[in-house]
Amino acid sequence: MLLTLVIFYLLITIAIGLWAAKRVKTTADFAIAGRHLPLAMIITTTFATWFGSETVLGIPAKFVGGGLNSVVEDPFGAGTCLILVGLFFAGKLYKMTLLTISDYYRERYGRGVEVACSLIIILSYLGWVSAQVTALGLVFNLLSDGAIAPWLGMIIGTVSILAYTLFGGMWSVAVTDFMQMIILVSGLFILAVFAGNQAGGVDKVLALAVSQDMFRFLPEPKFKDVLFFIAASITMMLGSIPQQDVFQRVMSAKNVQAATRGPVIGGLCYIVFAFVPMFLVVSAMLIMPEQTAALLKDDPQKILPTLVLEKMPFVMQVLFFGALLSAIKSTASATLLAPSVTFVENIWRQFKPRQSDRHELQTMRITVLIFSACVCAYAIGLQGKPIYEMVSGAYQVTLVGAIVPLAAGLYWPRATTQGAVFSIVLGLLAWGLLLATPAGEVFPAPLAGILMSLVGMVVGSLGPQALANRQGSHHRMAGLGG
Repeated sequence: MLLTLVIFYLLITIAIGLWAAKRVKTTADFAIAGRHLPLAMIITTTFATWFGSETVLGIPAKFVGGGLNSVVEDPFGAGTCLILVGLFFAGKLYKMTLLTISDYYRERYGRGVEVACSLIIILSYLGWVSAQVTALGLVFNLLSDGAIAPWLGMIIGTVSILAYTLFGGMWSVAVTDFMQMIILVSGLFILAVFAGNQAGGVDKVLALAVSQDMFRFLPEPKFKDVLFFIAASITMMLGSIPQQDVFQRVMSAKNVQAATRGPVIGGLCYIVFAFVPMFLVVSAMLIMPEQTAALLKDDPQKILPTLVLEKMPFVMQVLFFGALLSAIKSTASATLLAPSVTFVENIWRQFKPRQSDRHELQTMRITVLIFSACVCAYAIGLQGKPIYEMVSGAYQVTLVGAIVPLAAGLYWPRATTQGAVFSIVLGLLAWGLLLATPAGEVFPAPLAGILMSLVGMVVGSLGPQALANRQGSHHRMAGLGG
């Protein structure tokens, strides 16, 4: 019965997404909803995009094992990312009327940097979208009591998301996000109240968390621990900024006020509401202590689904899996769309110049289809990898290769194309070197990557200017001597 209702819910979201697809006439409609979304929808779509499988399943699994210190990347870094976007990036980018974030790199630094950053951004989405597909496989496997294998569940889930994203693009994503966020927030809130009562009250849940030191946020005052804490905090905080899905929400706004305020409000709501799944998982430790202890050793991601399936009435099960599917689908639809639009606009066009808008729209849809198939295959190949790690690892490549050229281009007038190239190359090399060697266990690779990216931007931009000034000075001195 529960599986039937879940499938029925999927069909409803597909129908709503296809209804919204009727508004898609141009590539701008498909990519950025024709820049018509009001503030309320910008808030819901930024919140819903961030609130994915890692928030409902991954964060609680990490939190119950290591407390707040272990989830600094997400939700704290991820939510702060949206706040920073609204405060420092949205206004400047919105006024440029671009279709993708990679268009900015072309306008500021040229075609070479555009292609390099586009490839980096597209690559980063593999891990994030795969995490959502993995969660869908887990949901179908649990609901069918093992009858649907995880890999088959991944395929079913991918097809259900693809059904409306393929046709409606950003319009379908925004409309379904709005509906799914209502289900997500109300469903998890009711579950938290019910679980708190089962556990003996909110005070007992909080007391257990305090007794196990789960609210400790800052690292031990040791140099290595502090370094890795900083690296973890900036990975999603800064690495998520140069992302097409964030940019699409900014550019979809109907005015600059919605573009700047929406991400800030969405980010604050995300950080606050991400505590609900954490509360639920601590409640599970009181409600079913033996099962929770066993799942902590086996697969902590199954604690919440097991709590709901075995200890809660049918209505609560419907609410939980409705909320979980809402979280997964809202994130997956957005992250399927973003890299596909980037590929067509910034990579494919290098080989095939712009033709008619209708042909461009068709190409975007074909790319969404191909990328979906690749992501599903990638997720199936990565079965067994924790969802939280898949998401946090996805943003390291944009952290070390794309954020510095973006921020420097917007706020440092002396940034040059050569500086951007140096920044990308040095950042990726330093990051890759530490990942591939034992040095990465001593000094965090993401932090090394962004530091070298900063060095590359400064040296690459100022070095040639200083050399030119020095040569000019020599020529002037020689002229005077003559």
